[in-house]
Amino acid sequence: MSDDATPVTDGGESVADAADADPEDSPAIRRLADWDADRLSDIADEHDTPLYVTDLDRVAENCARLRAAFPDADLRYAVKANTARAVLEAVRDAGLGAECASAGEVRRALDAGFDGDDVDYTAVNPPERDLDAVVEWWEDGADLTITVGAADTLDRLRERGYDGRVCVRANPGVGAGHHEKVRTGGAAKFGVPAERVAEVFASARPDFDVVGLHAHAGSGIHGDEDLAAHREFLARVADLAGDVGDLEYVNVGGGIGVPYRDDEEPLDLDAVAAAIREELDGLDARLALEPGRYVVADAAVLLTRVNTVKGAPNELVAGVDAGMTDLLRPAMYDAFHEIRSLEPDSVDREEAPVTVAGPICESGDTFCEGRPLPVPERGDLLALGNVGAYGYEMASTYNSRPRPADVSLAGELLRERESLADLTRLER
Repeated sequence: MSDDATPVTDGGESVADAADADPEDSPAIRRLADWDADRLSDIADEHDTPLYVTDLDRVAENCARLRAAFPDADLRYAVKANTARAVLEAVRDAGLGAECASAGEVRRALDAGFDGDDVDYTAVNPPERDLDAVVEWWEDGADLTITVGAADTLDRLRERGYDGRVCVRANPGVGAGHHEKVRTGGAAKFGVPAERVAEVFASARPDFDVVGLHAHAGSGIHGDEDLAAHREFLARVADLAGDVGDLEYVNVGGGIGVPYRDDEEPLDLDAVAAAIREELDGLDARLALEPGRYVVADAAVLLTRVNTVKGAPNELVAGVDAGMTDLLRPAMYDAFHEIRSLEPDSVDREEAPVTVAGPICESGDTFCEGRPLPVPERGDLLALGNVGAYGYEMASTYNSRPRPADVSLAGELLRERESLADLTRLER
């Protein structure tokens, strides 16, 4: 890993130090109740809301926990989970590589100081401009690896004169994950069909340095049903790897989930690691993984203020200044995020069924419906937990709403709040 950049700090401790810490010194999952309410309130007062707050030390601790569970594996952070420059630098300093789903993510990783040979570009039906850019950076000396999921992509790389490192993505026909929209292992969009993998390897080897086999079951793998499907996925990947042989590594993707509900237990990461090693036992290749959500999910919260309180049949509606443009997961995946009032007197208030709704002109713009919460008042500060993965990354400017700011727990501005002028800056 490149070590020439200044380590990011958060809360007075260097992220590099946090990454070197014993994973047993930090909890396996950080609950919303574990965040300091006074500190979050101070940050909200200084930077306004809606606002993401990111704990960079927690990012480093999660990286250290993964390294302890998979000491011999090649770990590559799935950049799409959170692309903030400070997050990428924290991951780099913790010793992980970068897995990138677009040319833009490759550029971000290189700019954040990742060495080219620590970067994978996992091309899914890649646009022409993406391939052009990635091959150009390779020609300029970034010795990255391109993961291809179609024979067509190999042809397009040949046309561009690329003869570098290639990994072939297989579709094993088994998916797992928290929602049908993120179960990739069985979706035809992703990877070479299992029955064609050997053929594609044979076609690629004369023209490229074919180094690996890749497959990915899905995102947010957590419950027993998901883990059972993941075991079947691993068994199929092992069979494919045995068939093609002569591999530097076998990449089984990411998807390691985290509990979003307070009553859910975290994964036993050591048990998951043991299951992966058991299923891949006997392969003469290094294990590679691409964790994303696990690294950053519990490292950030979203702060929002109540601006409207109104009664409705059987519930109260708390209108807040954050919406689906700031956090899309509840609207898109029906995802659950813990919500906590940060008001000092909230523990003394009665609870009532509360719907927390944003300002977007869509009925789906709600963070919860009829959830038992302290009776809200206008001006209350609320926090939503586990938003570090696919929170800010999926933010949009729908309804012409500027995207929020992102601040470290130490109070350092990581991403500026967009202005109304920013919304029209590119228009002509």
